[in-house]
Amino acid sequence: MSKVEKKAIIQSLRGMKDIVNDESTLFTYFVDNASAIAKRYGFSYMETPILEETALFKRSVGESSDIVNKEMYNFTDKGEHEVCLRPEGTAGVVRHFVQKKLDRAGGTQRWYYYGPMFRYERPQKGRLREFHQFGCEVFGVASVIEDANIIMMIKEILDFFDIGFKLQLNSLGDENCMPQYKENLVKHLTSFREELCEDCQVRIDKNPIRVLDCKNENCQLKLSNAPKITDNLCEACNTDFEKLKEILDFNNIEYEIDTNLVRGLDYYSKTAFEFVSDEIGAQSAIAGGGRYDKLVEFLGGRPTPGIGFAIGIERLLELVIMKEVKEDIIYMGALDETSLNTVLKTANSKRKTTTTIVEYTPRAFSKHFKLAEKANANIFAVIGEKELEEGTIYLKNLDTKEEKTIKLEEF
Repeated sequence: MSKVEKKAIIQSLRGMKDIVNDESTLFTYFVDNASAIAKRYGFSYMETPILEETALFKRSVGESSDIVNKEMYNFTDKGEHEVCLRPEGTAGVVRHFVQKKLDRAGGTQRWYYYGPMFRYERPQKGRLREFHQFGCEVFGVASVIEDANIIMMIKEILDFFDIGFKLQLNSLGDENCMPQYKENLVKHLTSFREELCEDCQVRIDKNPIRVLDCKNENCQLKLSNAPKITDNLCEACNTDFEKLKEILDFNNIEYEIDTNLVRGLDYYSKTAFEFVSDEIGAQSAIAGGGRYDKLVEFLGGRPTPGIGFAIGIERLLELVIMKEVKEDIIYMGALDETSLNTVLKTANSKRKTTTTIVEYTPRAFSKHFKLAEKANANIFAVIGEKELEEGTIYLKNLDTKEEKTIKLEEF
């Protein structure tokens, strides 16, 4: 008899992981509570496809961005279409907004979403190739008050989970002041172009403000004397930025002005912000976003103001501690075959209000009890021949050790 050939165990791909057990509990805890806060701010849930046309992200995120240049999972499908796994959430939401002609309908749209995003980058703590974001997008509101509203909502989410943060703030100007600023910045950068990294040398020609976002330490040192966009804002952008700071000050929200904050995506204008934390090692962003008043137009729609943000869920979960809210978990079992139908019917009724686990195989009392403990149930309930005849059910509270037999109707 020949030995059965042992097959290699298939592993998950690098940078992609399963979400199970305690982590999945934490994940749903975050999503449920963040969603509840978003709903209170007037947002409704939406979901976009994971697979989109590659052109969507080239036009929105920008071909000068690292996401498009280095990190997208893009390929040609069987229909010869250039497609990719979504690397971020905003572009798909804007695509939907334009596709459904909502840009022509007027009014305001507020959506929140959560789900997986994909970027081919070096996996590290809090940064995976498949990761999840929670985000919100608003269309049709040009007022800077909405910018403040978004920032206050993110603060409320982080406060709910007791996560400390610093808010970093900048204004990127608009089509009236950004061109002149870019010209000034290019003149400055050209004077020491050869001393910058290769990526930044390319960015000078394609999108010079992206140089400000470079993570190379040498580049950051060279940029210390670069012209500041906040010194070059037009009157309208400057007024908006001052109004935003005034609202945040009035609401006791502390912030720092970071004139190098550009968010790494080409579609931002005016307000840009990041919430950073030093509780996960080196100070890093846990949430960020900004205004993108030209993005709808870039994707073929009518000019429509927009603003949004995204939170990296995996990065945030390292900081989330679940608040202790004790909810009952009922374990139900039948002591014999004749009681099984009654157990199932009773369990289906209890599931309308309480988590109820049912053991389908009739077992002895002691075996049911061990299974209840293993399932982390705190209410143990069984029905046997005696209980069936009397129309009762045996209960034991595994926390208080109280036990009793009550009428089935009462249960």
